[in-house]
Amino acid sequence: MFLEDAFEEYKYYCLARNFTDKTMKNKHQEYKQLKKYLTKKRSITKLEQITHHDLKAYVYQKQKSGLQPQSIVSMAKQIIAFFNWCVKEEYLMANPMDKVTLPKVPKKTKQGFTEDEVYRMIRCWSDKSYLEMRGKTMVAMMADLGLRAMEVRGMTVDDIRDTTILIRGKGNKERVVFASHQLKRILVKYERIRKQFLKSKGYDDPHYFLNYKGDPITHATVHNIVKEAADRTGVKDAHPHKFRHFYSTEVVSNTKANMDIYSLSRLLGHADISTTQRYLQSLTDEKLKVKANSSSPLSKFRF
Repeated sequence: MFLEDAFEEYKYYCLARNFTDKTMKNKHQEYKQLKKYLTKKRSITKLEQITHHDLKAYVYQKQKSGLQPQSIVSMAKQIIAFFNWCVKEEYLMANPMDKVTLPKVPKKTKQGFTEDEVYRMIRCWSDKSYLEMRGKTMVAMMADLGLRAMEVRGMTVDDIRDTTILIRGKGNKERVVFASHQLKRILVKYERIRKQFLKSKGYDDPHYFLNYKGDPITHATVHNIVKEAADRTGVKDAHPHKFRHFYSTEVVSNTKANMDIYSLSRLLGHADISTTQRYLQSLTDEKLKVKANSSSPLSKFRF
């Protein structure tokens, strides 16, 4: 089978599984680069010609170009997934990536915002205009629910219920999260201002968050709103994903919540609990101390 034909068939397999546009774009870019390398550098045009030696050379080339270990591993996962599909479809007997050694990725502690930073980033927005109230609501929602930027951007009006919110995560997997009373107060005010804003535009759109024209926001808009909040408050190294780290550590360290890691993993929409565990590595010693003291086995005893 020609390599190009295999990639084309795999593309439609992925589309049938409802992968997101971002995932499909990443896959397309990686397979395009791999095909170019195999055809130009290794004179390979057919799937059966590929060996683990070819793929080792491809990974080595990526390393020589200065690509970081994390990026190489992410790239390799795309290739592994493709060849696993080839084996499943019986186009290949084995996955040639099985014999390719990948670089070790240094473990980095994922840091979130502090409570003070989140408080200031919410408070820096006023409620005097739609765009200001939109900024406040988006920051509050990411902090209170630990949402991804794509999940905020794709939210619709119908997804917002009384106390629950339907979230469409990676791979269009749905989950339900629960809005606190504090967040609900902000949502009610936002929805009132949003309604007035759309009335002035003369039309409606089902997306919950809109731009100044009344159209759905882009992925870049979410990042820009977080950056704007950070600029107003002097918060450093701000990006949407840090709200997920903040949410994770705050929920787990809250002794009243008594949240276990399995429940947290479901609320975050993680497919693998090991991802959730990495989020919790940034728990401070002080928060661990409070959590340990509140859960002491001897706390019920009176000596």
